[in-house]
Amino acid sequence: MKNYKNLSASINSIESFGLVDGPGIRTVIFFNGCLLRCKFCHNPEMFQMQENNTTVEQLLAKIKRFKPYFKDSGGVTYSGGEPLLQVDFLTQLSKALKEENIHIALDTAGVGIGKYDEILDLVDLVILDIKHLTSEGYEDLVKHKMNEFLKFVEVLKKHNKDLWIRQVVVPGIHDNAKYMNMLVAYLKTFNNIKKIEFLPYHKMGDEKYEKLGLPNPFKDKKNMDAKKCQELYNKYIKANFDF
Repeated sequence: MKNYKNLSASINSIESFGLVDGPGIRTVIFFNGCLLRCKFCHNPEMFQMQENNTTVEQLLAKIKRFKPYFKDSGGVTYSGGEPLLQVDFLTQLSKALKEENIHIALDTAGVGIGKYDEILDLVDLVILDIKHLTSEGYEDLVKHKMNEFLKFVEVLKKHNKDLWIRQVVVPGIHDNAKYMNMLVAYLKTFNNIKKIEFLPYHKMGDEKYEKLGLPNPFKDKKNMDAKKCQELYNKYIKANFDF
């Protein structure tokens, strides 16, 4: 493969026909490693970086086999874990995908290791996960300071990429007027939001914590009521944004 470093990365899994992580039919690549320890995380198996198991060339070959299914609306989505922890690999893979005219989405919490300008030049869509909007609430929920997220958002706003917002709604944390009004005000500082999603917190990750022998911070937390979550979406998002 010409002009590209033969970098390798730690990949947890690949979903061939993803339908929710970006527009159209997508190949979703789940990267290992994350600096956050979100209390509501349902992918704790990706917390730690594992041994590198694929190269840019190998992954590109797999993606090209799925290219006929992308048609005009699909593409590739980087997810995880946190793909920005392997940003050099992402950059090289993205350059190769651009040569193939493949749409690229980056699903991220915005907490990587820097080098954000180059990767944001290459991706077509950013799916940004909002955890919390106060430094105290953020740190309590994800066990990491908010500085890197704010740094990423500052760079993101300069690039004016298409943006989807995802907010996991956890009962007792996000499902109140104070937080929702704060969220609306914050999202209005972006000029390029194409979609906002509310995801009700669920318990489907509990078995993974038990299997991995990891403490489950939300073991006793109940599912977010889906009906109430939709009501919050209608009241605060539909009433304030026009997509």
